[in-house]
Amino acid sequence: MSQDHPAVVEFSAEQWRKLTPHERKLVLRIVNKTGVTQNVNVAYDQSLSFGDRLADRVAEIGGSWGFVIGFGVVLVVWALLNLVMLPLHDRFDPYPFIFLNLLLSMLAAIQAPIIMMSQNRSSARDRIDAQLDYDVNLRAELEVSQLHEKVDHLARLIQAGAGPPPTLE
Repeated sequence: MSQDHPAVVEFSAEQWRKLTPHERKLVLRIVNKTGVTQNVNVAYDQSLSFGDRLADRVAEIGGSWGFVIGFGVVLVVWALLNLVMLPLHDRFDPYPFIFLNLLLSMLAAIQAPIIMMSQNRSSARDRIDAQLDYDVNLRAELEVSQLHEKVDHLARLIQAGAGPPPTLE
């Protein structure tokens, strides 16, 4: 333990080598008293490309009740037009709605990978968030360790006859 800075946790060369580069960076941030926390959403959203934002928007719309209800209305109108409302010779997709099936298949073929891309980005954001949680927890653990060192240092001073610690009043 350093006499100049009793609250600084010292690492042996072996302990320092065992730390990952990320953990070393975090320790240096603690020593330099710089912050660890950051808003993942802001940092992540700034890194998204136009295609990423478009995929997220498609997934947001495609997974909403508004889309489900609106699409249901389109299907009912399509069926009514081709079964009842249009004369037999003007029906553009008579029963069993082969053209509608083709359109639905193409929509599903396009929409599914786009939604999966959005979910993959959501998973990536969750991993970043978990890493930041780890950083904060590690920093808290090191800060608690520093507080223990301070208390131990004060206890040694008292036992050595330096007298009671000064009051806060």
